[in-house]
Amino acid sequence: MSVRLKTLVILKGYPRLSETFIAQELLGLERAGFDLTLISMRKPTDKKRHPIHDEIKARVVYLPEYLHEEPIRVFRALMAGRRKPNFRPLLQRFWKDLRRDISRNRIRRLGQALVLAHEWPDAGEWLHAHFIHTPASVARYASIMTDVPWTCSAHAKDIWTSPDWELIEKLGEARWSVTCTRAGFEHMRELTNRKEQVHLSYHGLDLTRFGYFSGVRPSRDGSDGSNPVQILSVGRAVPKKGYDILLQALALLPARLHWRFVHIGGGDELARLRPLADKLGIADRITWKGALAQEDVLGHYRSADVFALACRVAADGDRDGLPNVLFEASSQNLVCISTNISGIPELLTGGENGFVVPPEDPRLLAVALERAIREPDLRYRLGKAAEKRVREHFDHNSSIRQLTRLFESEWQKP
Repeated sequence: MSVRLKTLVILKGYPRLSETFIAQELLGLERAGFDLTLISMRKPTDKKRHPIHDEIKARVVYLPEYLHEEPIRVFRALMAGRRKPNFRPLLQRFWKDLRRDISRNRIRRLGQALVLAHEWPDAGEWLHAHFIHTPASVARYASIMTDVPWTCSAHAKDIWTSPDWELIEKLGEARWSVTCTRAGFEHMRELTNRKEQVHLSYHGLDLTRFGYFSGVRPSRDGSDGSNPVQILSVGRAVPKKGYDILLQALALLPARLHWRFVHIGGGDELARLRPLADKLGIADRITWKGALAQEDVLGHYRSADVFALACRVAADGDRDGLPNVLFEASSQNLVCISTNISGIPELLTGGENGFVVPPEDPRLLAVALERAIREPDLRYRLGKAAEKRVREHFDHNSSIRQLTRLFESEWQKP
């Protein structure tokens, strides 16, 4: 049997409803024989859990989210760390980082790394960070203290909102890194001389959870007020999801076209979006469902006619990579309308298996929505093509096999 080192996986928070792609990977690695302990930098805030979280057997260890909340734990770690030979190199690295990023956040990551290095759960033999910003900072500092190697999975926001100097240094120190879109992959490779240690690994979808939808959707075309076309979106209400743009596009649809919009997800922007819907005169056509468990979301994919997600690059550079909800919707032959940013065109091609429009353009988004509403035969054809692409090219087992090879290639080195 191939070697499997005890791996500590550092996460921003666990469990999280919005990060099913991470939970899916963790479960896949466990099933492949990996021995994991999950190190969460935050306690959970979601009131619900996906079933997949109950299937993951790994123990979860929570670091102090804010250092002042667990001062004794942090103090003990600091005192123990000061006696270690690697404490001075760690401080040198920390001061170098702090001079370029004077923030409490940087101090928190040092404190969390000291606690992790001091307590060192389950005799960990490898560190793996999910996200190349703050979790990778904790992994990097803990690695300096313990001499335990680390690797990293980068995703979207963490790549595009991190300064280049930090990405360059982390890519130079991690044994390898993976990311889930070609845009992120190419950006990371541009920043490092160790290009062979940056890998593209699509998350894909666990198709056992998203089986074939054998039902038949009604041929609604927006002409019947008693049977409106059902438009669905799933995603956190945050700026990069572009929900204000989507609402503006919905308001531009012809008044005599009958539709209803359902949003699933939490998020701080809901407090702004609901009044915006009122202002646009479409609030009576919208249902805000809040966060739902995965099995409930699946039911909504199967009852909807159109899926819409108006992704954009936010003012701070934050953006999606390749949203898993597009995989999920496509797997149920539900036609998707989205934008041409980041990795989305790696899944959707306008006119072939979906509708793809520029970001920040309510008018063109409205044109795509109107066509999708009026043409049920086109929705069916594009939805089936998207489903075929997901099932043939984005099975998450391919990613698990790739990650297994990457880990084992390091662990088997002399």
